[in-house]
Amino acid sequence: MFGRKVKILEDFLGSYYNSKDELLFHCPKCGHHKKKLSVNIDKDVFKCWVCDYNGRSITNLVFAYGRPESREQWKKECGIVDFAEEEDKEPQPEPISLPSEFLSLTGRKSTPLSLSARTYLRSRGITYDDVLWWKIGYCPDGEYAGRVIIPSFDLEGAVNFFIARNYKDNFQKYKNPKAAKDIIFNELYLDWNKDIVLVEGVFDAIVAGNAIPLLGSTLREDSHAFQKIVQNCSKVFVALDADAKLKEDKITRLLLSYGVEVYKIDTSEYEDVGVMTKNTFSELKKKASLVSVDNYLLEKLRL
Repeated sequence: MFGRKVKILEDFLGSYYNSKDELLFHCPKCGHHKKKLSVNIDKDVFKCWVCDYNGRSITNLVFAYGRPESREQWKKECGIVDFAEEEDKEPQPEPISLPSEFLSLTGRKSTPLSLSARTYLRSRGITYDDVLWWKIGYCPDGEYAGRVIIPSFDLEGAVNFFIARNYKDNFQKYKNPKAAKDIIFNELYLDWNKDIVLVEGVFDAIVAGNAIPLLGSTLREDSHAFQKIVQNCSKVFVALDADAKLKEDKITRLLLSYGVEVYKIDTSEYEDVGVMTKNTFSELKKKASLVSVDNYLLEKLRL
């Protein structure tokens, strides 16, 4: 297996030379004329000593710069499940639409009701730029009266879900539509080439940026979100609520079992991500701790 993996790497990185337990290639990212990209197949890590391009899964390197055939060969060698074929077989969810009473809050004109909705959003740290980006609106009447509406769009730009949160705190907080549960909220705006943050709710996602809100659910092996994470070899930062330890453990264990690079963000001093400022969350993300299989198992033994 070792030799076959080396051959796959040679296919798109070119020749190499040995340096102790490491293979040195030309770096595909910075293109330095010397072979400064160090790859350790046994430890499943790589690092360029010039531009600092690095990763804790060689799969990320292969998927980023390898040819399609190289990726396919690598998946076979590593036993990576190809979910793409299964996706084509899945029935498509029934289309939904925003409530007919939906009014956008992106405009500058105000009514007493829209002012109440905007006041609520400001109280949660939501800026006008956030409203524009997330296409936030509200319903002045109808089934969703008195609620701000945060829509979700699939990759084609079609609405596939929406969150309806009351802004008066005098009745049920959330009233969401009956729709397919296995969606990635606002997948249209996700960049799979950047870090993916897992959070609990939509307001958490607004703070975290490039985030997937689990919406009260979890990350299952057969879910669309999990499959996309594995396919794209995304780095995942877990930032669930402090009281969701059991859920966090299950998700972490699942991600690690597929070789996903996982980081834990310490949210213990906050009720949830949504109450933080974006700067506060950014600082906590910088301090996130890498979760390896070894230290995860050690932590479990200590409990």
